[in-house]
Amino acid sequence: MTRLIDRTTVVGPFQCNCRLLVCPRTGSAALIDTGDEPVRILDAIDRAERDLRAAGGPALRVEALFHTHAHLDHIGATRSVREALAARQGEVPPEIWLHRADEPLYQQLRTQGTLFGLEYEEPLAVQKYFEDEQPLRIGELRLSVLHTPGHSPGSVSLRLHEDSALGVPESVLTGDTLFLESVGRTDLWGADGDAMFRSIRERLLTLDGDTRVCPGHGPESTIGHERMNNPFLT
Repeated sequence: MTRLIDRTTVVGPFQCNCRLLVCPRTGSAALIDTGDEPVRILDAIDRAERDLRAAGGPALRVEALFHTHAHLDHIGATRSVREALAARQGEVPPEIWLHRADEPLYQQLRTQGTLFGLEYEEPLAVQKYFEDEQPLRIGELRLSVLHTPGHSPGSVSLRLHEDSALGVPESVLTGDTLFLESVGRTDLWGADGDAMFRSIRERLLTLDGDTRVCPGHGPESTIGHERMNNPFLT
């Protein structure tokens, strides 16, 4: 197999898009926004590995748990998923990534859950912190970080850079900042509407129009479509 494995599992009562990206040449993988239903997320990893191996590819290894921000619906299964993968992968468990500005929110997972009648265990420690414009590699997949505050102080969007040899289209994983013809909420703790619209206009809408928009909830879009059709931005 020589093409990107890109799978989305919609999880939890808030219908978060948990995304699995797998480099087909190395088997290195990242999970983005492990929000809920760890068993289903792990099943998705197993299916991807079977497909990879059936095509003559390498074993799959999840290297990172990336979080676009730290609201409960994007981090609720992180502990369970990491512990399960640590048991499978032994000395190379995936690292938990988050922007430092959202760490206070991340640490309050149980309090967030209480507000919605949900129970969570204490979150595990964050191992790595995103920095604006930071380059990232998952095997041969190339990503970079855009700090896009507003929905939360540490919201980030993750650019997945085009690679025709691996079948990777130019994409941006926008978390809860930009959706198909909508934008993120700004009535939650730490939110700032002015900052969010500035992030969208200066960091996202400046990308190429055919860039695929992969939001934290709902269907995909493109930057060009949002420029022309998003009623919150026109």
